[in-house]
Amino acid sequence: MNEKAGHGLCREDAEDDDDKELPSRKVSHGFHLVRGKMDHGMEDYIVTENRKVNGYDLGLYAIFDGHSGREVAEYLQSHLFDNILNEPDFWTNPKQAVRRAYKATNDEILEKVVGSRGGSTAVTTILINGEKLIVANVGDSRAVLCRDGVAKQITVDHNPATEKEKDLVESRGGFVLKRPGTVPRVDGQLAMTRAFGDGKLKDHVTSEPDIKVKKIDDETDFIILASDGLWKVMSNQEAYDCIGELDDAQEAAEELIEEALSRESYDDVSCIVVVFH
Repeated sequence: MNEKAGHGLCREDAEDDDDKELPSRKVSHGFHLVRGKMDHGMEDYIVTENRKVNGYDLGLYAIFDGHSGREVAEYLQSHLFDNILNEPDFWTNPKQAVRRAYKATNDEILEKVVGSRGGSTAVTTILINGEKLIVANVGDSRAVLCRDGVAKQITVDHNPATEKEKDLVESRGGFVLKRPGTVPRVDGQLAMTRAFGDGKLKDHVTSEPDIKVKKIDDETDFIILASDGLWKVMSNQEAYDCIGELDDAQEAAEELIEEALSRESYDDVSCIVVVFH
C-alpha cells in the first residue's frame, strides 16, 4: 500500500541482520509536517514505512530537510532506503552498508538530480523486529531515544561551530566563517558540515554519516525524529516531557509540532514519533 500525506511517504512491505528471529515488540508510529514561514515552499520530506521480508519486520523512518529547493529531499525519500537495503552486506555489516549507500546516493544526486545549489539533511532509522535500531544521519535533523523518563540524542548535529566538524571542513580544503549576527557557515554559505547535494560545496561538505546501533529494551518508551524546525525551539528533554504521557503516536507527533509553533518556530517543521508498547 502506498499513501502520501503532504510530503510523507507510507508503505507496507523487510529483512534483518541476525540469522534468527527476535521476538517482535508492538510498535506504532505517527507523523506530522507543517510548512514554515520562510519564503519558499515546503522542503521537508519524511518516510514512515513497514516492510516484511524473510520473516523479519522492518520499520523504516526518516526525516529529510531540504534547503535551496526540494529536489534532493524528494529524491532521498524515494531512493535512500532502497539503496541501503540493496547493499549485499547490509545484514552482516550494516554500518559499512549504510555508509556505502549514503555515498552512492549522494553521487547519484550530484550527477543527475541537482546542480550547484540544493541539498538536504537526512536522519534514517531502521528498526529490526522492534528490538534493534540502526540510526544514521547527516546534517542537523535529529533522532532522540526516550527511555524511562530521559531523552538521549542518538544522532550528531553536524554544526560548523564544533571543533570536530570545523576540522573536518578544513581538512577538505574549506573554511568556516561566522559573520556578526549569523551562525557559522561552511565557506560562508552552508550552516551544516554534512549534507546530500550542495554541488558547489561538494569538495568541502561530505555525506559521510554518523551511525549508531541501539538495542530497544523494555524501558524504551518512544523515538522522536524531527527536522531542526523543532529542535531550534525545544530541547531533547522538553520534547520528551511534552508527549511523555501520550500513548497515541499520531497525537504525540501533532502535539510536538503544535508546541514548536507555539514557541514561534518559523522553519518547516516535521516529526515522526515511534512508540513501543
